[in-house]
Amino acid sequence: MKLFFKLSVVLLVLFVISCKTDKKRGKHDAKSGATKIVNKIHYKKETHLKNIKQLTFGGDNAEAYWSFNDKQLVFQASNHWGLNCDQIFVYDLENPLKDDENTPQMVSTGKGRTTCSYFMPGDSTIVYASTHLANSNCPPVPKKEDHGGKYIWPVYEGFDIFVADTKGNQLKQLTNTPGYDAEPTVSPKGDLIVFTSLRSGDLELYTMKIDGSDVKQVTNGLGYDGGAFFSPDGTKLIFRSSRPKTEAAIKEYKDLLKIGLVMPTNMELYICNVDGSELKKITDLGSANWAPFFHPSGKKIIFSTNHHRKKHDGFNLFMINVDGTGLEQITYDGIFDAFPMFSYDGKKLVFSSNRNNNGTHDTNLFIADWVE
Repeated sequence: MKLFFKLSVVLLVLFVISCKTDKKRGKHDAKSGATKIVNKIHYKKETHLKNIKQLTFGGDNAEAYWSFNDKQLVFQASNHWGLNCDQIFVYDLENPLKDDENTPQMVSTGKGRTTCSYFMPGDSTIVYASTHLANSNCPPVPKKEDHGGKYIWPVYEGFDIFVADTKGNQLKQLTNTPGYDAEPTVSPKGDLIVFTSLRSGDLELYTMKIDGSDVKQVTNGLGYDGGAFFSPDGTKLIFRSSRPKTEAAIKEYKDLLKIGLVMPTNMELYICNVDGSELKKITDLGSANWAPFFHPSGKKIIFSTNHHRKKHDGFNLFMINVDGTGLEQITYDGIFDAFPMFSYDGKKLVFSSNRNNNGTHDTNLFIADWVE
């Protein structure tokens, strides 16, 4: 699920699900609300990245995740290709897009709103979340002015989890409980899916088998637990969490959740075993720390954060050891870097960024060789 926060251009782009820009605007419209134009694809300090390539060219493109054979990506996009809200696409890396006029294969229905797709074992099917059965129209986006100007985003009760093939044929519905079921990702072992659900009355993590059976609750702490990914050996989970502690924060969280909203402006990263045991908080940075993914070694986490910006008005990728030590900045774009995922062979990193967008709100996909 795309996110967040301190309400500048960055935050509008961050949660691509709620970000709606003018599809007809010019790509060189520097008055779109973005900061000064800095067209760079690679910054000198990004020493862990080499041979960066831009994969998409316009609109909002994010949450790109590798196929098991590292030859394809599945991602969500909106604000181009005639889309009114996010839909799911497959990107064939052997046949890259030349510009925004080319359209990759859509695998979702084109109805409702979608989020959080992932390849299933065998690379012929995709798991993703969608509201299309609840309503074929795009669900309404909440306005922050209706909530005291605070940045909030919806957890639509119409979200359920589905499986489709890479040609867009809809194959199976995996969840069918009242309330939000979304954010599925798949274990590298190919045996389990982890997802976020409101079925207990709170936003908790669950696992299920690939066929949707044997659902088990993983977390049970008050607050939003989401965006979970498995470790390379499939034994652990890394996830983002917003866990209110004060009486006022708890009340605000519960009141928002009653009307299908959360306020994800303060989130930290947690690690636990797949069954929820040995839960450990690994960041205590403040602000928004999210979109975590395991380094191929299983000993580090790459993630997106705005903790280092005085006004919390930009996001970059950082890396940290699983014990919470060794924090290191990885990317240096001035606006937005997020949604990192290492290829299964550990040689490449895909991520989303506002770099090289001519001062627009466009978020594009980038791929780079990883340098240790």
